[in-house]
Amino acid sequence: MHSNGIWTKIKRERGLYRYEPTKQYFARVRFKSRLYRRRLGTDDLEVAKRKLRDFKNDLGRTDVTKGNASLAATLDNYAATLTGAESAVRKKHALIEKIKATFFGADSLPLRTVKPSRVEAWLVKHYGCLGASAYNSALTLIRAALDLAVRDRVILESPAAHLRYKKRAIPIRLTPTFEQFQAIVADIRAQRLNAEAEQSGDFAEFLGLAALGQAEARSIKRSDVDLDAGRIFVKRRKTGVGFHIPVYPQLRPLLEKLCAGKAHDERLFKIADARKALRNACKRLGFPSFSQRSLRRMFITRAIERGVDVKVIAEWQGHRDGGKLILQTYSHVRPVHSNRMAQLMTTEEPANVVPMRSALQ
Repeated sequence: MHSNGIWTKIKRERGLYRYEPTKQYFARVRFKSRLYRRRLGTDDLEVAKRKLRDFKNDLGRTDVTKGNASLAATLDNYAATLTGAESAVRKKHALIEKIKATFFGADSLPLRTVKPSRVEAWLVKHYGCLGASAYNSALTLIRAALDLAVRDRVILESPAAHLRYKKRAIPIRLTPTFEQFQAIVADIRAQRLNAEAEQSGDFAEFLGLAALGQAEARSIKRSDVDLDAGRIFVKRRKTGVGFHIPVYPQLRPLLEKLCAGKAHDERLFKIADARKALRNACKRLGFPSFSQRSLRRMFITRAIERGVDVKVIAEWQGHRDGGKLILQTYSHVRPVHSNRMAQLMTTEEPANVVPMRSALQ
């Protein structure tokens, strides 16, 4: 072995070095006239040898001729793979064009010459002063495009692999009380000069009592409602996934009214949303500017406070994460529910406990 006190070159293992202060092994390999380095993440010599061989094999499978492709060409290749909602794809294409127009040398410099520091500098310049959502969206696209180049063996490593997402600030989510919700619905219906007052009131009331989004509510047809079975079929707009929600007791009177006289394939609502009516009602009543989404939050908050299991609420929302998103979003409500549940842990049997038969019986 040859050592300079800081680095030790491992004998008979070309390209393998040990960093003496930490005893960690590193690869330093020249391939096609270019020097590649990689931290092997181990202080075990045999493991380091295997990782070095894997690293060399990866280099051997990399098509260095494609490495002359530009960043712009890489972005174009990625653009050809985009799928999903039309609006989302359109935004991604716009971002791709922005990168191509503002990243120095994007259309001429080989992709293999793009350094991590340049990618980070571009993000900071164009998105550093914007919110975390815009920054993270740009980073996600850049990462995806460069990861595609890695999978195609155009480059060995992504120059964006080290970048981290910005932590998003916890938003202030305005949520009405149930009493405020009832006052809003009554105020909307009271606007007799508005030809759509009754329909807007029905729509807003449905959002709050069914806990559905505006897009899901407006697409519900009479055929989606089974009053006898007590359930409604809903299709999530973003994912296209269908699920059922119960006909909650608080919802049934309104739902029966909406279904009365409707044809099998007729929509429950003739209007697409109640946004304007909701905004004006809040203004007249002196309430915060609640949105249609606020009404769904009201339902979920109320359900948690009433002791409904979070996993069940998640199923009602069409979530498949077992309630993880609900717990994260409504963490401010959990202490209320937790404190009430704690009152059940007494030395006596609470009234809501159902006796279980002994396993020995």
